[in-house]
This record gives sequence, C-alpha cells and structure tokens, in this order.
Amino acid sequence: MSASTETLFRPIRIGSLDLPNRIVMAPMTRSFAPGGVPGPANAEYYRRRAEGGVGLILSEGTVVNRPASRNDPGIPFFHGEAALAGWKGVIDGVHAAGGRMGPQLWHTGAVKSFLTAWEPDVPVESPSGLDAPGVARGVAMSEEAIADTVAAFAKAAADAKRLGFDTIELHGAHGYLIDQFFWAGTNLRDDRYGGATLRERSRLAAEIVSAVRAAVGPDFPIILRVSQWKQQDYAVRLAETPDLMTDWLAPLVEAGVDILHCSQRRFWEPEFPEIDGETGLNFAGWAKKLTGARTISVGSVGLSGDFMAAFGGENSVSVGLGGLIERMERDEFDLIAVGRALITEPQWVAKVRAGESAGLRGFDAKALAELV
Repeated sequence: MSASTETLFRPIRIGSLDLPNRIVMAPMTRSFAPGGVPGPANAEYYRRRAEGGVGLILSEGTVVNRPASRNDPGIPFFHGEAALAGWKGVIDGVHAAGGRMGPQLWHTGAVKSFLTAWEPDVPVESPSGLDAPGVARGVAMSEEAIADTVAAFAKAAADAKRLGFDTIELHGAHGYLIDQFFWAGTNLRDDRYGGATLRERSRLAAEIVSAVRAAVGPDFPIILRVSQWKQQDYAVRLAETPDLMTDWLAPLVEAGVDILHCSQRRFWEPEFPEIDGETGLNFAGWAKKLTGARTISVGSVGLSGDFMAAFGGENSVSVGLGGLIERMERDEFDLIAVGRALITEPQWVAKVRAGESAGLRGFDAKALAELV
C-alpha cells in the first residue's frame, strides 16, 4: 500500500458497524432481479466485490412493500418470502467473503425509469401527483398511504437486521419518493407533510427515520442518502445556504440518522464556493460540519465524467485519486463511495491498495449486462 492511499484504508467504527477501510460500494440499479427476487447471480455479484476488499457494500435499490414502489420489473423487492430468502443468500455470501453490507431501501415515487417503458398495475404515488414540477403523474398520497409507507420502511429495516445485514440505507435522493417530499416543486401539499420550508417538507423523512430507529434498536447504523440535484432537473438545489442545509439535515440526524450519504454528480465540486472557494468543502463536507454526523461522499470517483452521462452512452476512462486523497486526509468526510469503477473492476479496492491503479479500466455502459 502506497503512502498516498493509506488514508483510504483506515478502519472505522460507527455504532455496531466495524469497517476495515473507508471505501463503500455505491448502490447501483442494474434491474437484474427477474420477478423482483435476487438469485445466485446477484449473490455472486456482491460476493466478488466483498472478496475484492470493499469496506461496506450498499445494495442496489430494493423496494419496500407498497403497491407501486418500483418503476422497473427487474428491480428487487425487499419484502415477501422469496425475495427475502434471496437476500439471505446475498448477505451470507458477502459475510463468508469477509464483507459488510446493507440494503438500500427504496420507493421510486412518481419517477419513470429511463431504461424501460414498463408501468406498474396501479397508479404511482407521490406527495402531490407530480413527477416533476408541472408534470402530472399518478396520485397524491393520502395520510393513510403515508402511514403505510412509513410502516413499510420500518418493516424492511427490521427484516434486514433479522437476515443479518450490518446496516441499512434509506434512499432519500435523486428525485424519488422521499426526495419528492423535500422538493418544493413536487410537494404542493397543505397538510403537515407539506409547507413553505424545507424543514416542514422533511417531516415524512423524519417519521421514516424515527420508525426505522424504533425497529432496529439504538446501535444498528442508519444511513440516509440525500442529494441536492434531481434526475428530473440536475440544476435543482434544495438548500442554497448552509443555514438552509442545517434546517434540512439536522432534524433527520436528530431523528436517528447515523450517516448521511451525500450524492453529487462530481465529488470534487465545492458546495458553497461563494463561502470557501473553488477548493472548498463538498456536499458531504458541509453536511458533516453542520450536523456532526458521519458522512459518505460519492460522485464519479476514479472515472472521468459523471454517472448520468455514462448511462446515457458516454464512456468514462480511469483517472487518478489525488483530489480524493487530499480530502480524505483532512477528514472532510468519513467514507467514500465508488460506483461504476467497481462494476467494471471487482478488484478495484485490492488494486488501489496494491498500487496498481494505473491499470484500472474505465466504464462502458454498453457492457453492463456482461459484468458480474
């Protein structure tokens, strides 16, 4: 291990979670679970990344028990006997390889898949029946539907702990259901789940976190993925200032979040350059500073180009890790999530640790189906 990468391989403990290094496998939807049930191929996919030395694996988005919680038929469930048995096989394989893992618990809300024209059998649900500002799709959720959704997340988290997972992540980013409640453009409600402020619109997320905390106990780590940008609009910013970011994130940490997974399209971009300059703190850095929570940064690590462009057909090549190392050395954030680079290179972590990063491959979305 070279001195330059040593900071990536420091152990860390968060609640009951012991990690041997600071590298996280980011959740990446591949839609490879026919009928919503993960099978041996899924288990093999995650086992190989555990064997490669990833500190923490976060699963692809896996949906909670709501009638229209997914937007693609290949997305796995995290409910039902068959799906949970499949996930048991996944976590057992990861543990046998010495890894740690958590499922990402998800509800896609009103968002359409960009991979398929598939539609669920019942109307999709969202805060106000909108996919994006001014774009109607599906139905607005009743308070009963909201209560059932909160319960579904809590049940999935409890099942994850029962199956032996080491943590869970709640998907509250990228314009999906929880994020649609955050976003003023898609949350037009005039009840207690809406409001003029970001703090008010965060009520659903806070209730989900509180319910999950009650379901898993005090020491089981809860991760919440958040983002400023939405796939419906890359330029959206929920919090334009540090004070607004505190109003948004601090109540969620108080509700029980241990780790904020702060999604950016490019991790090296400063969140508030008008305050600390072009090399200032990124999203995860500001979130850690403002809330005191542990944070994960993510966004095109080890590759040129962001992931949305890659899945649009733009190839990415491997790039150096110098900027990441500098930020990790000053503890700007606690963990770094790696996505596409780990799809292409299951041994990415081992190669970086061995100083073989010059030989790492780029990413070609066209080859995705061939990668295990």
